Amino acid sequence: MKLIVKTLLIIVVVGTMVSCKSTFNGTETMEVQDNRNALYQEIISNPSQFNELIGLAQQDEVARKIMMQSHMQMMESGKMKAMMENNPEMKQKMKSHMQKMQEENPEMKDKMQSKMLEKMLESPEGRKMLLQKMYENKEIQAEMREKMMGNSEMKNKMKHTKEDSKEHKHNK
Repeated sequence: MKLIVKTLLIIVVVGTMVSCKSTFNGTETMEVQDNRNALYQEIISNPSQFNELIGLAQQDEVARKIMMQSHMQMMESGKMKAMMENNPEMKQKMKSHMQKMQEENPEMKDKMQSKMLEKMLESPEGRKMLLQKMYENKEIQAEMREKMMGNSEMKNKMKHTKEDSKEHKHNK
């Protein structure tokens, strides 16, 4: 009888240990939407875990591209502007970060400038302001003159326009 009790006791203990073994499988957990949402919410609500997640994401090329696309969409949609209006410290940090990034990456600077230019040219007020700034800034005028003189088609147009305006003045 003692042998049967000991055997049963050993089977129960081993069975309990086997059944209590952690069977966490990340892939299986992420397949269920409720589990994903709970996991995301847990990470978001804990700043240190959230920073850890972002740090890991920044180390992965694909994740970095996705984060950059999301960031650009937020900037274009106006959400970023609204967030920054409520948080001046964040606005200042973002401004200095953008300036640093543009200094380090001329391609990004060109892209940002062209996007700003497109936005300004969309509205009559923006075009007017841009022309006013160009008129006031002697460096821009010199640069424009160089570009126009370097472009033979533009040079010819300017020459003909000048001649036409002279004729027009003399005919009055």
